[in-house]
Amino acid sequence: MKRTFVVLSLVFISAIVWTQNLVVGSYNVRYENEGDKKNGNGWEQRAPVQIDLINFYSFDVLGTQEVLYGQLNDLLLGLPDYNYVGVGRDDGKTKGEFAPIFYKEERIQHLDSGHFWLSEESAYPNKGWDAVLPRICTWAHFKDRKTKKKFWFFNLHMDHVGVVARRESAKLVLDKIQAMCKKEPVILTGDFNVDQTHESYDVLHDSGVFQDSFETAKVRYALNGTFNAFDVNLKTNSRIDHVFVSPTFTVERYGVLTDTYRSKTEDKGKVHAGDFPKEVSFEKYQVRLPSDHFPIYVELKYNK
Repeated sequence: MKRTFVVLSLVFISAIVWTQNLVVGSYNVRYENEGDKKNGNGWEQRAPVQIDLINFYSFDVLGTQEVLYGQLNDLLLGLPDYNYVGVGRDDGKTKGEFAPIFYKEERIQHLDSGHFWLSEESAYPNKGWDAVLPRICTWAHFKDRKTKKKFWFFNLHMDHVGVVARRESAKLVLDKIQAMCKKEPVILTGDFNVDQTHESYDVLHDSGVFQDSFETAKVRYALNGTFNAFDVNLKTNSRIDHVFVSPTFTVERYGVLTDTYRSKTEDKGKVHAGDFPKEVSFEKYQVRLPSDHFPIYVELKYNK
């Protein structure tokens, strides 16, 4: 009887510890545009898949990129447990792409939030250095309702062309974080538009402020890099989306979520395959991806 009680107690304690872990992620959802729609990757068919994905993996906090205002409203409609912080990069209100941070209100308490532009003049909408577009970083100060821990969350989308802009943006973000966050836990997510071999990645990776959750995870499930170009047959080791965390966290699990969905084709009719019973049949569908980026899933534990 005593042994049974001990075993049950350990199981109960393990369950409590697991539920206290923080699930975070990064997801470039791909902006809505006519070109994608013509190629069969329209937002109207991708949005429900992304919504189901986010709900299923149950992120506590998720940094997203390339979210236009209409897409933001679509996501919020399908994610009733979530709220968000963020503004459009073109006017600081609703125009242009957002880099919004979604957070689950039952778990996460919003304390403060804001944003700045990745530029020499970070207080208002403008392009920095050799960037071809305005780029923005969204930040939030949160409190975990379960653990009572406070932490900071930064989310960004760096320029896809400007080499100087990416390097200087990394330095800017690092300076802002060190000035704002002191010694509190910090999470930095985003589409950095460089992989793990580039200089602007090193600015953050070698800073002593962050660890790359991919590298330090106890359990890693990453069968591909994070960019897919809407092609299910491409393979890369490059990770241009990253989740950096301060050493105040232990990274329990890291995953690149390569989920796909199916769309109907003109080739109709039932197809039989293999030695399955005859009542098991298939229809011809096309494999598709919900975005041209794969989302990252990271499970964190607070260090004592």
